[in-house]
Amino acid sequence: MPQQAPTRSLPMMGATNFRDLGGYTGHGGQQVKWRRIFRSDHLAGLTAQDQALLADLGVTRAVDFRGKAESAAYAYALPGIAYHPLNIEPTVVQRALELQRTGRQLTAQDAVGLMQDTYRGFVHDNAPRFAELFKLLLASDAPTVFHCTAGKDRTGFAAALILLTLGVPRDVVMHDYLLTNSLYQRPAGMGSHAPEEVLAVLWRVQEEFLDAALHMVDNDFGGVQPYLVDVLGVDAAAQKELAGRYLQP
Repeated sequence: MPQQAPTRSLPMMGATNFRDLGGYTGHGGQQVKWRRIFRSDHLAGLTAQDQALLADLGVTRAVDFRGKAESAAYAYALPGIAYHPLNIEPTVVQRALELQRTGRQLTAQDAVGLMQDTYRGFVHDNAPRFAELFKLLLASDAPTVFHCTAGKDRTGFAAALILLTLGVPRDVVMHDYLLTNSLYQRPAGMGSHAPEEVLAVLWRVQEEFLDAALHMVDNDFGGVQPYLVDVLGVDAAAQKELAGRYLQP
């Protein structure tokens, strides 16, 4: 009997977007190892059963990309899991509120533009946070989960960088990114002041969002490779080390 591949999405009661980055084909036809790197929405709502599943998965590190107010509002401490805050403030919410304060009703098109600006901000302004994530992945291959609030934007860009570094093709990376739309469930009563067509943009992901970031990586830095080396400090030796740790030989 062929061995059953592990499931990508994991059945957490307190997180709807918890999933594994394993199983994709990277450099040299090698698969990304399962059960090493996980991405998720925030972990403050995990049940005792969820925490037991985390322990079974061997997760010992949580990387939190939420801004200071977000992580304070939904703080968590999980037994046996080292906590690494790498704050990235959620600018899109602030920008949306500023626009609304000027009396302007946000449209879905405005929301797409705000999201694209947010992703461009990841590439330049927030690069040190993503550099820190790679440092952690290089420090040890202990199973790690990284997350933000919904596990879709800050987390989505981080996941894309990791998979691209491991040689996963861009179309597959985009497919993984878009899985949020079939998994993530928006909490009840979130952002009820904006029109539904705007909320549908802000609480989901679109190819245009990640593309805005990747186009900037290509245009401003000459591609993922020079961006990794020159901006994130992930040189050829570090990339080789990552491939050795996270790809199946």
